[in-house]
Amino acid sequence: MTIPHARILLALAIGILSGLAGFMIGMPLPWMLGPMIAVTAAALLHLPIAGPERLRPVVIPVIGVMLGSSITSDLLGQAADWITILAVLPVLLLVSAGISYVCYRRIGGYDPITAYYSSMPGGLNEMLIMGAAAGGNERKIALAHAARVLMVILFVALFFGFFLGVQASGEDGPPWVPLLALKPLDYLILIACAVLGVPLAKKAHLPAAAVFGPMILSGAAHVAGIVTVGPPSLVIICAQIVIGTVIGSRFINAPLRDVGRDLMIAVIATPLMLVTALAFAYGITLVSDMPLTQTFLAYAPGGLTEMSLLTLAVGQDVAFVSVTHIIRITLVIALAPVAFRGVYRYLRP
Repeated sequence: MTIPHARILLALAIGILSGLAGFMIGMPLPWMLGPMIAVTAAALLHLPIAGPERLRPVVIPVIGVMLGSSITSDLLGQAADWITILAVLPVLLLVSAGISYVCYRRIGGYDPITAYYSSMPGGLNEMLIMGAAAGGNERKIALAHAARVLMVILFVALFFGFFLGVQASGEDGPPWVPLLALKPLDYLILIACAVLGVPLAKKAHLPAAAVFGPMILSGAAHVAGIVTVGPPSLVIICAQIVIGTVIGSRFINAPLRDVGRDLMIAVIATPLMLVTALAFAYGITLVSDMPLTQTFLAYAPGGLTEMSLLTLAVGQDVAFVSVTHIIRITLVIALAPVAFRGVYRYLRP
């Protein structure tokens, strides 16, 4: 066994054990939060671990298939109720990014380019590529987004679990689906959704193709009644462990002193972004019938896959929340470079 493989296995072992520990103590979303926290700690302690990056493209479509299995004709019939929250989304993004920029620029002392792309609530990979192309500090941008995703998922899960009393592993979550609950044809259909969904979504130039493509095909199959069950729960648990381990492993090789300083800035910026999201979500509840739990999940600036998993775990409308996050990420990716060219002269000292 090569050393890199041994490092990956060690990271996964830490993820599995910490997920099990989180489950045993009743942690919200234990199979993702447990590995995320434990592997982050292992990375900061410079343990000989490596992230299972090659497994991520395998498990992300599985999550997409699972999310699609929760889509029903009743949910699609509520699409008209989403107009208000989607119309307000660009305003939220502008306010949230502005607050975050001030934190990274004024408190953190980041240069304007690095602060700008660190504050955008978009995809980590996309913001890293754009920020690096514009001349920003890649490591700081990557760390800022990794810290944002980690903290948003942690804070939102704990908020739901300990303050709202909604447990991500409780009765409101998805029912347990045993391996034998699926017939061979069910497995074939779901595997086809996962395998074919990604290239079809890429060919159609859809955002977040790895999640969105399988989610659309799976949703169509379930709405049509071709298949009536989602992926087995054991497979979903394995996918969550991989995702949590990958998030934690993003802190590997980061200097502890720099990480501590950058994390402190993220500790300031992320709660402010969450408070902003909560305020906007509360405003939406005043003019619509949507519950605060659902609107907050839709507006929270976390990763698409992670927020969708959390939404499913607490029994909220996965289709609505997933679509909102896909639109958020698409808007940020499409508009961030354009807006940057327009405002950069005002951002320079």
